[in-house]
Amino acid sequence: MEENVLQIIFQQIINGLSLGSIYALLALGYTMVYGIIKLINFAHGDIYMLGAFWGFYVINEWHFNFIAALLSSMVIGAISGVTIEYFAYRPLRHSPRITALITAIGVSYLLENGMSYSFSSNTRSFPQVIKQHSFDVGGVLISNIQILILVTSCVLMVLLQVIIKKTKMGKAMRAVSVDADAAELVGININHTISFTFALGSALAGAAGVLIGLYYNSIDPLMGMTPGIKAFIAAVLGGIGSVPGAAVGGFLIGVLETFFQAIGLSAYKDAVVYVVLIAILLILPAGIFGKNVKEKV
Repeated sequence: MEENVLQIIFQQIINGLSLGSIYALLALGYTMVYGIIKLINFAHGDIYMLGAFWGFYVINEWHFNFIAALLSSMVIGAISGVTIEYFAYRPLRHSPRITALITAIGVSYLLENGMSYSFSSNTRSFPQVIKQHSFDVGGVLISNIQILILVTSCVLMVLLQVIIKKTKMGKAMRAVSVDADAAELVGININHTISFTFALGSALAGAAGVLIGLYYNSIDPLMGMTPGIKAFIAAVLGGIGSVPGAAVGGFLIGVLETFFQAIGLSAYKDAVVYVVLIAILLILPAGIFGKNVKEKV
């Protein structure tokens, strides 16, 4: 009996880590953009939807393999993110934050309804470009798809950390996040740095779209709405503005969601995530890895 309970727990941890790694990729986009320009980009979840649809198209029509579909979706995600930043957010950079926030919500609805109008709102079956196999490890079933999702997500997160910590553009991103005016004074191009941040975060969202298609086998134009909000909660949980925090927050939200499904409370799996958000804001307003910063009045 005790062994069965342990097997169930480990099974849900594996399921949760696979789903959580996708939330983590999305959360990284939220946290990077917020860290640079203090904007919560609510259109980010819809870039993930565009990545999924692009993966669906190139696998079906051009017979791309998984790697090619993933990389091309990352490129489409990056282009989408930079385009949205250039046309929707850049003109409002010096406007009140609420203006940019409302614009982000408007862009989100534009993308969702635009895709629904252009391609219908029907759910599509994502092509299984990789044949699924399951491995029995001590009574715990782990599929090759789960391993692939987890490994791909971790590799992308490590690469992101290397870019932020080791490259010239990464140093520019960190400088702008601390003090944009001072960064500009020492010769950093603010517009290029912000565009690069959007490209990087949106590329991860495009990759997450292909991974979620493999995970759930279905996509639709509204698929980015709920995961986008959950990824935002993951970013808040980890400490918005913190890259490691966003990754940890994504994994925690994924594990929490799968455990609630396992105990027969699937109907409440979304609600519990919002309860976590409220609890975190009450107990740890800055998140797990966030720092309390006092603003001058």
